[in-house]
Amino acid sequence: MLPPKNESIGSISRTEGISEQTLRNWQDRARSEGMSALANGAPSEAWSTQDKFLIVMETAALNESDLSAYAREKGLYVEQIKTWKDACMHAVNAGNVMTANAD
Repeated sequence: MLPPKNESIGSISRTEGISEQTLRNWQDRARSEGMSALANGAPSEAWSTQDKFLIVMETAALNESDLSAYAREKGLYVEQIKTWKDACMHAVNAGNVMTANAD
């Protein structure tokens, strides 16, 4: 399910003989523990906001070299991660403006 293969749950289920529900449960548990558990080999544009946010969190303290290595490992581009980080920052800033206006 995870990079570098990004295999679908159905494919892993057939190959490994593990039920699809068990694989989904494992994926959900990984997400709840704060790991980015990318869904079903879907292209990154189709990932949930939660998965993108978890990637941003996982990479927040990385330098450029480590970020590049991380991106390659996950099958991403550094620019994608930076775009998601900017979107997160924009959302936080928008929330602060709304809170300030409420006071």
